[in-house]
Amino acid sequence: MPITEQAKKRVRQAEKHRDHNRSRKSKMRSLVKNVYEIEDKAKAEEALKEAVSYLDRMSVKGIIHKNNAARKKAQLTKYVNNL
Repeated sequence: MPITEQAKKRVRQAEKHRDHNRSRKSKMRSLVKNVYEIEDKAKAEEALKEAVSYLDRMSVKGIIHKNNAARKKAQLTKYVNNL
Protein backbone atom coordinates (compact mmCIF):
# COMPACT_ATOMS: atom_id res chain seq x y z
CA MET A 1 0.00 0.00 0.00
CA PRO A 2 1.28 3.46 -0.81
CA ILE A 3 1.95 5.54 2.24
CA THR A 4 3.03 8.97 1.03
CA GLU A 5 0.77 11.35 -0.88
CA GLN A 6 3.14 11.18 -3.83
CA ALA A 7 2.92 7.39 -3.97
CA LYS A 8 -0.88 7.57 -3.81
CA LYS A 9 -0.92 10.05 -6.67
CA ARG A 10 1.37 7.82 -8.77
CA VAL A 11 -1.05 4.91 -8.24
CA ARG A 12 -3.95 7.08 -9.48
CA GLN A 13 -1.94 8.27 -12.48
CA ALA A 14 -0.79 4.76 -13.36
CA GLU A 15 -4.38 3.54 -13.38
CA LYS A 16 -5.45 6.39 -15.70
CA HIS A 17 -2.54 5.73 -18.04
CA ARG A 18 -3.26 2.00 -18.05
CA ASP A 19 -6.89 2.55 -19.04
CA HIS A 20 -5.92 5.08 -21.71
CA ASN A 21 -3.25 2.81 -23.19
CA ARG A 22 -5.59 -0.19 -23.09
CA SER A 23 -8.15 1.60 -25.27
CA ARG A 24 -5.45 2.64 -27.73
CA LYS A 25 -4.10 -0.91 -27.97
CA SER A 26 -7.62 -2.19 -28.54
CA LYS A 27 -8.13 0.25 -31.41
CA MET A 28 -4.77 -0.77 -32.85
CA ARG A 29 -5.70 -4.46 -32.79
CA SER A 30 -9.05 -3.67 -34.42
CA LEU A 31 -7.39 -1.73 -37.25
CA VAL A 32 -4.95 -4.58 -37.87
CA LYS A 33 -7.77 -7.13 -37.84
CA ASN A 34 -9.77 -5.04 -40.32
CA VAL A 35 -6.92 -5.24 -42.84
CA TYR A 36 -6.88 -9.04 -42.65
CA GLU A 37 -10.67 -9.28 -43.08
CA ILE A 38 -10.77 -7.30 -46.34
CA GLU A 39 -10.50 -9.31 -49.54
CA ASP A 40 -10.56 -6.42 -52.04
CA LYS A 41 -7.05 -5.09 -52.69
CA ALA A 42 -8.07 -1.43 -53.10
CA LYS A 43 -10.01 -1.39 -49.83
CA ALA A 44 -7.25 -3.33 -48.10
CA GLU A 45 -4.70 -0.71 -49.15
CA GLU A 46 -6.83 2.05 -47.62
CA ALA A 47 -7.19 0.08 -44.39
CA LEU A 48 -3.45 -0.64 -44.46
CA LYS A 49 -2.65 3.06 -44.72
CA GLU A 50 -4.78 3.82 -41.68
CA ALA A 51 -3.36 0.91 -39.67
CA VAL A 52 0.26 1.78 -40.49
CA SER A 53 -0.29 5.39 -39.50
CA TYR A 54 -1.80 4.34 -36.17
CA LEU A 55 0.98 1.81 -35.51
CA ASP A 56 3.57 4.54 -36.08
CA ARG A 57 1.78 6.85 -33.66
CA MET A 58 1.62 4.15 -31.00
CA SER A 59 5.33 3.38 -31.32
CA VAL A 60 6.28 7.06 -31.07
CA LYS A 61 4.16 7.45 -27.94
CA GLY A 62 5.74 4.36 -26.38
CA ILE A 63 2.56 2.29 -26.25
CA ILE A 64 4.29 -0.46 -28.27
CA HIS A 65 7.95 -1.04 -29.09
CA LYS A 66 9.19 0.34 -32.41
CA ASN A 67 10.31 -3.11 -33.58
CA ASN A 68 6.87 -4.51 -32.75
CA ALA A 69 5.30 -1.79 -34.92
CA ALA A 70 7.79 -2.46 -37.73
CA ARG A 71 7.06 -6.19 -37.63
CA LYS A 72 3.29 -5.65 -37.75
CA LYS A 73 3.62 -3.19 -40.63
CA ALA A 74 5.77 -5.63 -42.59
CA GLN A 75 3.30 -8.47 -42.07
CA LEU A 76 0.33 -6.31 -43.09
CA THR A 77 2.12 -4.99 -46.17
CA LYS A 78 3.09 -8.50 -47.22
CA TYR A 79 -0.51 -9.67 -46.81
CA VAL A 80 -1.93 -6.79 -48.87
CA ASN A 81 0.66 -7.20 -51.62
CA ASN A 82 -0.24 -10.87 -51.98
CA LEU A 83 -3.97 -10.20 -52.48
